[in-house]
Amino acid sequence: LMKKISIGNQSFASIREKSCFYIDKTNFIMEWWESEDIVTLITRPRRFGKTLNMDMLNCFFSNQYTGRSDLFEGLSVWIDEKYRKLQGTYPVIFLSFASVKATNYKGAYIRICQLVTDLYHLYADVLSTGQLSKEDCNYIKSISDDMEESVLIASLNRLCTFFHKIYGRNTIVILDEYDTPMQEAYVSSYWEDFASLIRSLFNTTFKTNPHLERGIMTGITRISKESIFSDLNNLKIVTTTSNEYKHAFGFTEKEVFQALDEFHFSDKKEKLKAWYDGFTFGNETDIYNPWSITNFLDMGKFDTYWANTSANSLIDTLIQEGDIQTKQVMEDLLEGKPLLTELDEQIVFDQLTEDETAIWSLMLASGYLKQNTIIEPSEGILQYKLVLTNKEVHIMFRNMIRKWFRRKDAFAYNEFIRAFLQNDKKAMNHYMNKIALNTFSYFDTGKKPSEQEPERFYHGFVLGLMVELKEQYSITSNRESGFGRYDVMLEPISSEDMAYVLEFKVYDGESEESLKDTVAAAHKQMEEKQYDAKLWANGINKDNIIHYGFAFRGKEVLIG
Repeated sequence: LMKKISIGNQSFASIREKSCFYIDKTNFIMEWWESEDIVTLITRPRRFGKTLNMDMLNCFFSNQYTGRSDLFEGLSVWIDEKYRKLQGTYPVIFLSFASVKATNYKGAYIRICQLVTDLYHLYADVLSTGQLSKEDCNYIKSISDDMEESVLIASLNRLCTFFHKIYGRNTIVILDEYDTPMQEAYVSSYWEDFASLIRSLFNTTFKTNPHLERGIMTGITRISKESIFSDLNNLKIVTTTSNEYKHAFGFTEKEVFQALDEFHFSDKKEKLKAWYDGFTFGNETDIYNPWSITNFLDMGKFDTYWANTSANSLIDTLIQEGDIQTKQVMEDLLEGKPLLTELDEQIVFDQLTEDETAIWSLMLASGYLKQNTIIEPSEGILQYKLVLTNKEVHIMFRNMIRKWFRRKDAFAYNEFIRAFLQNDKKAMNHYMNKIALNTFSYFDTGKKPSEQEPERFYHGFVLGLMVELKEQYSITSNRESGFGRYDVMLEPISSEDMAYVLEFKVYDGESEESLKDTVAAAHKQMEEKQYDAKLWANGINKDNIIHYGFAFRGKEVLIG
């Protein structure tokens, strides 16, 4: 009898009690405990079992689960008598920041206060057993949804102290999704105030806490030490490039293929690999994301399960507002070409728009890029060869780019594509001006807007063309051909279709009287530089090549 798959269930106890489908990850308990690290930060992409594993740690160590051998019998951790004796013997604080999402500092602050208040309420019976002093009891009364900042900062430290007085043991502190509110703070522009609060809270909880046994945090990103971990010199950081815990999060190929056999999908292994394989943790390749795998086992069909679980708003914003180089790299990635880059796994949120490698580090941490190769340093600097992770991620980015043009201009954009392919310049001009009017600022709304709006726009526009016409054309930009670099080239996959060369030019008021002159200059450049040379070399007849000159003046566009 096949086990029931409980989609979205992050409760270890519930999954085990109901005998639901579960891949044994209890080796993680032993690996973490044997490490002897006082405070551990583990970063993994979303939906990779972080919360379930943290709940598993809670069920294993917490004295609230004393005697719950039924949860672990038959699993690898239960083989060792040492760990059977360890189960249920520590006070544990288990907290998640997953719900701390607010558009302003006050909202985020109140939400954290509510989480801490709920935590104290959870242990109300324990804290009222008469073993605490009057001063302790007065402090507990000050815990509320609108507590003072000084009370909040000390709250987890003091709870560890109370547990030590009651149980005579130090406390294990588990914090899941520590960086969710940090990303929200960055996107909503209250980063500095919030980072200051978190820095103080982490210092009292994980550094100046004499009653901390062990601490563990999970998140997607490794936020720079200077931002919030400046006082934590006892922090062990484990990222996706680390070998520690490489099997603990996500499913290995062996685990996935065994599950496919169990659920009678043995014939789907190759296709499933193309869709969902590709994640790499340390030197372990062929890691699959659990969310997509469990949904496939449940539904029996291929879909973008993982990619659809989040708005990906930060990545979306950084690519949309990114400079020309960022958009060109995305063009290459969508074409299946690798990105060769340096990486700094520390994410400095207030420098995301200034550090050209930061977005790729963030995309690697988020699981959208995979590390194909590490190139040994020639001057002490490692370089990484990165590609889009798998088919599911590729589809996610195609859908993201489609939305850029379809939020306000779905009809106009579709009609522009139609007019483009029919060489209807009048219709092209009508629809392109509608699109440009609404979309120029959309590609230039960063914290440091560019003075080259048309360039930002047309590279975003090219990404849109790539998505819509991918099945018909190989689309490239800013490549060498003839005696220069063309702006955009569409080379047809079928010999029956026309080829296109596009040149974008900004109106020059000193040398041009009108946008018609700018269009003429674009055509002259295409002819003189012989941009068609690459198409000729590939056997495309001159009569089957169409040139379009795009002239920009502010938000006005003329195509000829």
